Amino acid sequence: MSDIQQLDAQLGEMKPWQLTAFSAALTERMLPNFTLFSRLLEFGDAVQVRRILDGVWEQLAGGASMNFEVQLDHVEANMPSLDEFDMYGAMPALDAVVALYSTLVCILEADPAEAASIADLSRECVATFIEVNEADPQLSDAELMRYIATHDLMQDEDAFQEEVLERLLATEHPNREFIKNLRTLAINEGVSNLGISDNE
Repeated sequence: MSDIQQLDAQLGEMKPWQLTAFSAALTERMLPNFTLFSRLLEFGDAVQVRRILDGVWEQLAGGASMNFEVQLDHVEANMPSLDEFDMYGAMPALDAVVALYSTLVCILEADPAEAASIADLSRECVATFIEVNEADPQLSDAELMRYIATHDLMQDEDAFQEEVLERLLATEHPNREFIKNLRTLAINEGVSNLGISDNE
């Protein structure tokens, strides 16, 4: 069984809250890619995006619930257009907002496919970053794939996703403490899946 098939199987067994928590954790770790882009290019509303993700965590912890259906439009409004922003930084920024959108869909529909798409998106985001910024352009396709798979950032990404899965699969019912700890893991001291941070 491939890693992707195994992930799909694990997500398929999860309860709705676990799918949402998995999605939120991966989105949280990608978010600095958007907030940095938003600040540098004065694009979108990073405060609004942050507040919506906070609302997801709050609901997971048993707090007040937002109207997540209404938030979908707000999230969409913060997606940078790759036609408009012809630069690499727009791609990970877009990935982070797409992940948040999928997280909201996951809350509304409890669909394992949405959670799986976020996992895939986050890995692709890391792979593209490594290829664009770190890899030797002379590498063959096979060498490039091996270089990406063994790169520290990809190793970190895989370890993070595994850790989140393990914690969730070992927990029957969430409590505020569990969600707080999961969120702390995902925040990763403000460092994103690409190893960048927006701490000024």
